[in-house]
Amino acid sequence: MISRRDFLQVSMAASALVGTSGFGSWGRLAAQQRLTQDQLLQFDTFGNISLIHVTDIHAQLKPIFFREPSVNLGVGANKGHVPHITGADFRAAYGITDGSPSAYALTYNDFSALAQGYGRVGGLDRVATIINAIRADRPDALLLDGGDTWHGSYTCHQTAGQDMVNVMNALKPDAMTFHWEFTLGSERVNEIVEGLPFAALGQNIFDAEWDEPAELFKPYKFFDRGGSKVAVIGQAFPYMPIANPGWMFPEYSFGIRDEHMQAMVDEVRAEGADVVVVLSHNGFDVDKKMADVVSGIDVILSGHTHDALPEPVLVGTTHIIASGSNGKFVSRVDLDVRDGQLMGLQHKLIPVFSDVITPDPAVGQLINEQRAPYETQLAEVIGQTDALLYRRGNFNGTWDDLICDALLSEREADIALSPGVRWGPSLLPGDDITREDIWNVTSMSYGAVYRNEMTGEFLKVVLEDVADNIFNPDPYYQQGGDMVRVGGMGYHIDITKPQGERISNMTLLKTGEAIDPAKTYIVSGWASVNEGTEGPQIWDVVEDHIRRMGTVTLSPNNSVQVSGE
Repeated sequence: MISRRDFLQVSMAASALVGTSGFGSWGRLAAQQRLTQDQLLQFDTFGNISLIHVTDIHAQLKPIFFREPSVNLGVGANKGHVPHITGADFRAAYGITDGSPSAYALTYNDFSALAQGYGRVGGLDRVATIINAIRADRPDALLLDGGDTWHGSYTCHQTAGQDMVNVMNALKPDAMTFHWEFTLGSERVNEIVEGLPFAALGQNIFDAEWDEPAELFKPYKFFDRGGSKVAVIGQAFPYMPIANPGWMFPEYSFGIRDEHMQAMVDEVRAEGADVVVVLSHNGFDVDKKMADVVSGIDVILSGHTHDALPEPVLVGTTHIIASGSNGKFVSRVDLDVRDGQLMGLQHKLIPVFSDVITPDPAVGQLINEQRAPYETQLAEVIGQTDALLYRRGNFNGTWDDLICDALLSEREADIALSPGVRWGPSLLPGDDITREDIWNVTSMSYGAVYRNEMTGEFLKVVLEDVADNIFNPDPYYQQGGDMVRVGGMGYHIDITKPQGERISNMTLLKTGEAIDPAKTYIVSGWASVNEGTEGPQIWDVVEDHIRRMGTVTLSPNNSVQVSGE
């Protein structure tokens, strides 16, 4: 029923590119010659219904580099299971050839060298080409957007999401669900949603005052496709008021609400649904648990944790599809629905290799129109980098190290705290750092940088709380992103310990002294969920720091020691 062949055949097509010397300009030419758009889009049409899934685009309109994580730890029953394996282990699990296009797209090893050969990924004009090709084959295919779409770039911030709304409308989705969109503020979200030409879904978006489903966000929508009745149920990010500032959307409440999800599944089945699809922003482990708890779901299109998996994961009779992030992948899912039930499924995770896929000219022009008023600001070079700058991984990425260095230096702090968010493209060694690049990893509607006094005891409480949000063995209590990034301080974490006992050996790096629970330290950070936080914006702080440096050089960060992996 499920085959890895469709995606992994691309590895064999370009395996001859691998060489001991890595890739130079010839490698890029060879990659373009050997890897074709037809190969990427080839699909043996199956069944009677096609789904197209994109998620976690984070406002990336143009092609980018994006490195997958080197560390993605699972806990409890999920330890050692996808998506919690990376690198060589991931390649072994799926039979991926080292150095192949699949290795570049799905793992982190030799990223800089492979990026020189295979080039950038994503770009919504390339995504449009893929969508159009699928629709040419299956005209009534459903395009479903998993959310985190109107957030994450300079132009998205400047237009309050309008640039992404305009481009996504041109792609003609059939439905979407939500997360970071709500950080535009509920007034702006309501304004956009009221004008959307497609369904805004969230069975778990409730009116906070009355604890009833919010009228603006429908729980589900029916689609007649291929002679069958498809129900698409939306599942927004459950932990909005915890992970993001609740004061920005006070009239809404969220939560997993799996009992209500079961009621919605039962309701659509009673109304004649032949197949039930959940468009989710839960995160992969939460989706796995929900699939086990809620019966009657055929497919979960998973978002939030940015995982990209070349095969569905089966939980009972529910197929979970993970389609990556930042416009790097598009999933095609073909369903064979007969006699009121799902009889079979074929899936292909399509990597959006920007040098291989021809951009759609109309969408390309529309993207350029959105960016045109800001091109001068976007393109200004602030500095250069000698290091690979990336974000992803449970503990630290080099972009986050750079941001922490900026907080320590520019704000004259002892310790820096930077949120463990997953979004943000990568830069290769030798690249210019533009203003756009800085905004791609800092843009948000609550980016004020604080400078506060905190005791050592309070710092441990902060680290323990975040650690429990990530490493609680019950996925329903995993409410965070990745671990908060820390500058100026080292610590040890045992991810197997219970809450309150995971963090130890906290050390102030500039002196080598142990953090004193009773002592006060100057701490600088950003992305506080507290209303009224005052300070300069994070993108300005980082820009000032990079200007002073000229060329970014980073030392290896070994300040976090991890056990229980």
